[in-house]
Amino acid sequence: MDHDLIRRLYGKGARVYDAVFGPLLDRGRRMAVDAVNASDAGSVLEVGVGTGRSLPHYRADLDVTGIDLSPEMLARARARGAGLPQVRALLEMDAQNMSFPDAHFGAVVAMYVATVVPDMARLFDELKRVCVPGGLVLVVNHIAAEAGVVAAFDRLVAPATRAVALRSDLRLSALVATAGLEPVGVDDAGIGGYIKLIRFRND
Repeated sequence: MDHDLIRRLYGKGARVYDAVFGPLLDRGRRMAVDAVNASDAGSVLEVGVGTGRSLPHYRADLDVTGIDLSPEMLARARARGAGLPQVRALLEMDAQNMSFPDAHFGAVVAMYVATVVPDMARLFDELKRVCVPGGLVLVVNHIAAEAGVVAAFDRLVAPATRAVALRSDLRLSALVATAGLEPVGVDDAGIGGYIKLIRFRND
């Protein structure tokens, strides 16, 4: 996987993303937003803001910054976020090399990007760096089954999914090990538990 491939694929898919994937993945988005809204964070970074489906649901008193690698997806997010008091900025940026200062956000949410980025370890290094100590780091993503027929299927289709800039075989244990943080909660967030919300504290 590389940035150019990811940018091309999401650029082509921006027009149909909401219709095809929006409702399928919305439960995880809403659960992550609800967790942020219930926290004492005053600012939040949403990594992988996409078309901005989560933006209207953040508390109006929050400062929300969203980033994405695809300008086409961001154009749709900016249209959706126009006039929302909580939306501070929507920026084209590489999640593996963010330009924000250290300890800049009270909470950081990574929406469906862990299986897309070329280097997940670099992603987590950046998520932890820009989040305040003790802040929330929330990850919403497809998580492969650990065993059984579903796990075998995930492994079987992994080469094909990598060709379209996606890893289908990411296991929870591998994500947690790469994050380098102790999860404080793991919740099923859709598709029969295929989507998980993993909550970390940035300690």
